[in-house]
Amino acid sequence: MTHVVTENCQACRFTDCVTVCPVACFHGDDERLYIDPEVCVDCSACISACPVGAIKEEFDLSDDEERWIEINASRAPDLPVIRSKQSPLPTAEARRSELGLN
Repeated sequence: MTHVVTENCQACRFTDCVTVCPVACFHGDDERLYIDPEVCVDCSACISACPVGAIKEEFDLSDDEERWIEINASRAPDLPVIRSKQSPLPTAEARRSELGLN
């Protein structure tokens, strides 16, 4: 099983998760992060580090979220690795409020 970044990351891109990842499996674009399933070692450290609950274990995904497995797998290898904490997107706090997490 692997871990998956779901839609909660959209418009946030908090990078707290990358600071606890032992293998640098996170990749990012201008809107969000993705996990490379070929690199992820399933340690689960990133799940509790995410301030918007965007990361889930593959077997914990709802039917609606299962599409994120393929999205992460296909997008991650084509994007740069994110190895250190970065500033979240300017829309991150509004998105966290929208998700009811403030």
